[in-house]
Amino acid sequence: MQKSKSRSIVFKIAKYFGITFAVILGLLFLTPIVFEDQIKEQIKKTANERLSAELNYSDVSVSFFRHFPSLTLTLDNLSLNGSAPYKNEKFITAKEVSFGIDVMSLIFSKSVKIDQIYLSDSFINVKVNPNGEANYNIYKSQEQAAKSNDTTETALKLERIEILNSKIVYDDQSTKVHFDAFGFNYLGKGDLNKAVFDLYSKAKIEKLNIVYENEPYLMNKKIDADLITKVNINSLSFFFQQNNLKINQLLVDFKGKFDILKDGYNMDFVIKSDNSELYDVFTAFPPKYITWLSQTELKGKTDLLLTLKGKYITSQNIAPDLDLDVKVKDGFVNYNKSAFPVSNLNLDIKTKVPSLNPDLVIVDAKNLSLNVNEDYLKSKFFIKGLKTSEINADFKAKIDLEKLSNALGIPGIELKGALAGDVKANGVFDQKNKRFPVTNGTINLDNGYLKTSYYPNPITNITIKSNIKNQKGTFEDLKISLTPTQFTFEGKPVFVQADLSNFDDLNYDIKAKGELDVNRIYKVFSQKGLDLDGFIKADLALKGKQSDAEKGNYSKLNNKGTLELRNIGIASEYLPKKFIIKEGIFKINQDKMSFNNFLAAYGQSDFKMNGYLQNVFNYAMTNTGVLRGSFKVTSRYINVDEFMSSVDPNTPVTQAPKAETKQSEKAQTGVIIIPNNLNLQLIANAQKVNFDKLNLQNATGNLTMKKGKLTMQNTGFNLIGCNVAMNANYQAVTPQKANFDYAIKATDFDIKRAYNEIDVFRKMASAAEKAQGIVSLDYQLKGRLNGNMEPVYPSLVGGGTLSVKNVKVRGLKMFNAVSKQTNTQSIKNPDVSKVDIKTTVKNNIITVERFKFKFAGFRPRIEGTTSLDGRLNLKMRLGLPPFGIFGIPLTVTGTQDNPKVKVGKKTEDLEETKDTE
Repeated sequence: MQKSKSRSIVFKIAKYFGITFAVILGLLFLTPIVFEDQIKEQIKKTANERLSAELNYSDVSVSFFRHFPSLTLTLDNLSLNGSAPYKNEKFITAKEVSFGIDVMSLIFSKSVKIDQIYLSDSFINVKVNPNGEANYNIYKSQEQAAKSNDTTETALKLERIEILNSKIVYDDQSTKVHFDAFGFNYLGKGDLNKAVFDLYSKAKIEKLNIVYENEPYLMNKKIDADLITKVNINSLSFFFQQNNLKINQLLVDFKGKFDILKDGYNMDFVIKSDNSELYDVFTAFPPKYITWLSQTELKGKTDLLLTLKGKYITSQNIAPDLDLDVKVKDGFVNYNKSAFPVSNLNLDIKTKVPSLNPDLVIVDAKNLSLNVNEDYLKSKFFIKGLKTSEINADFKAKIDLEKLSNALGIPGIELKGALAGDVKANGVFDQKNKRFPVTNGTINLDNGYLKTSYYPNPITNITIKSNIKNQKGTFEDLKISLTPTQFTFEGKPVFVQADLSNFDDLNYDIKAKGELDVNRIYKVFSQKGLDLDGFIKADLALKGKQSDAEKGNYSKLNNKGTLELRNIGIASEYLPKKFIIKEGIFKINQDKMSFNNFLAAYGQSDFKMNGYLQNVFNYAMTNTGVLRGSFKVTSRYINVDEFMSSVDPNTPVTQAPKAETKQSEKAQTGVIIIPNNLNLQLIANAQKVNFDKLNLQNATGNLTMKKGKLTMQNTGFNLIGCNVAMNANYQAVTPQKANFDYAIKATDFDIKRAYNEIDVFRKMASAAEKAQGIVSLDYQLKGRLNGNMEPVYPSLVGGGTLSVKNVKVRGLKMFNAVSKQTNTQSIKNPDVSKVDIKTTVKNNIITVERFKFKFAGFRPRIEGTTSLDGRLNLKMRLGLPPFGIFGIPLTVTGTQDNPKVKVGKKTEDLEETKDTE
């Protein structure tokens, strides 16, 4: 009986449970069906209201079973386009996008609340163009989205974000940052609807690539992250409370704070990895080290600490402080099973970069040491600042470079030789105030050998015996000795021996002998920014003091020898092309370097030079030395336009530009710059010169370059068949601005040829288009040139006389207008002879003094002003035949292309354009 009763109870429980389960199961099937249309309608409505981009999907369904137990709306095969300028390109594509829906809001509320988002097999393609325009700005502003009168809303109140097996590509061309995340899986939880909430995140990336300015920093890295982030929406701040990252095999702890300010950021990041394996650290390195790592045995413990703290506000030039501490203990490195591995590798280096300013950098290397068999290297150093540096260094080494190179597996370089060094330095390096650290040491290399991947043959037999001493911490007490230095390259030995002391007044004793192929030496090192080639053959003995060279006490110098140059290419920051010395021999005697029949070329230009240079050693060794000299230059052709500078427009010419300069998109070519430390006299003779669209023939003259100024005296040339004499001064102010003045005399030149062949003449005398005949010019002008070596018209000031001889004017619009106004046909095409026209130029206005001429019985008188851009304001009296006693007063206004002639005397002054500089 009892057994039957128990069965009855179990049966009833099973029955009620089955009914309940059936009801629940039914509700799970029925609820989506009942509310499907309402949900779909709200989603479509929300998408139209909130998104500005095109949204497409193949199917839509509502179910409890896609992401049980959540009720989800699923869009299959979704594609969402980006915002302008990427409206026709996909921003997000996904096999499936699901939105988790709050069921209670569906039943009891007018709004449908979405609290979960799921993406699977998605591709998120973020693009930013060079102007900073991004494709992710697809969300309409609240103003745009709030135009609907319907009170029913779809609210986005997220508590869960899940991304499965997806791919993210971020390509920002404005900052040159690119990264790819393949096999991306992410789970984020938190009440994202609150103003302040904790976001719990788990992320895994199978392959992460990070590229900056086309240089790969991370490639194929595996990421595993477990993160807790406190987010404050009101203040836009993020507090990273607990963040454990694993980059390949390297465990990293990441904590900190990030605030978005009105005009920048405030950050406080701490990234550290304690007691990690040295091998694990290298697994997180850029890809070029991975091949090396696969062939290398690495052991040792490593501590890493990176902090970035402070505000980053570009407009106020405020940047955070960066600290990086690296420690390696008991390291062991053995590349490719070398017989002599590196052992006892120990590093303890702390680096500080206050305000991310390299000039304030502090490097404190308390220990840098290693052993290779019985050899050793021990060093410690402290450096503070770059321009003015505090230095405390101690370096000791006795090491076989071949064993060290083999053990480390340094790529692309082969080293050999016995290096022995013992150097101590403590003090301040300050070139301006001539301070040098107290130093005592030697660095010696025997049987040295250097071969790189850039050139097939090595530099061999390298011997360096060097000694450096400084006991007082001054330039005056500095002594450097190289006794001797030698090497062999391409079978040719080079010997250098030097004793240098007192760098306040350099006392030198240098001997150099040998031949160098500069081009091949350059290829051995393949350094960016260097551009050298050619051959140098030296047999020199130089001995003396810098002050004797400066004061002209040449009898106290003992400089002699020869320096032979062949195909030397000289690149300068001031010149866009390379200056080539094809061949030449310098003969050095005391302070003078004489040269005969030097052959050189620059672009299309050719030069043959004879003469001498003085103070060469002082000029080469110091920033203040002035190169003096006198020589004669002859040329068949000089293209002056090829000498235009191309450096930063705002750099003063007294300041040497940096090796690399960033040019604007519409960069001007630049003016010709005469370096300040030249004092040279040239007697020049060129058969043909091209300058700013002028073709000069048989140019001769005396040129002087001194303190950045070019003076031309008694310069003559032939232009359009006319002999021209000119004196001129020219000086660059910046690479994009120069001042000039000149006086020019030209006798009997063809006005028609001048108009057709001289560009600046067409601009300043456009009325000459319809003229023909002979004129002479005596004119003085000064002003400024822009970065294209073109005159800035408002800056021009000067005046002179244009003498007209047998000039015929045909079809000139001004005389046509006068003819029409006065009903006088014969004045339409006047012939003018023996007239002097005096003009002055200032503030873009040419003032024409009163002049008279006569033709066909008429006696016109003209005076007034014209502008360099063609505006007219002239007074004219047309004296009538037979003697011009009676005349018609006229005014000519308008432009040269459209003159307006009226009877009367009333005129309006032309507006001046003053030179703002």
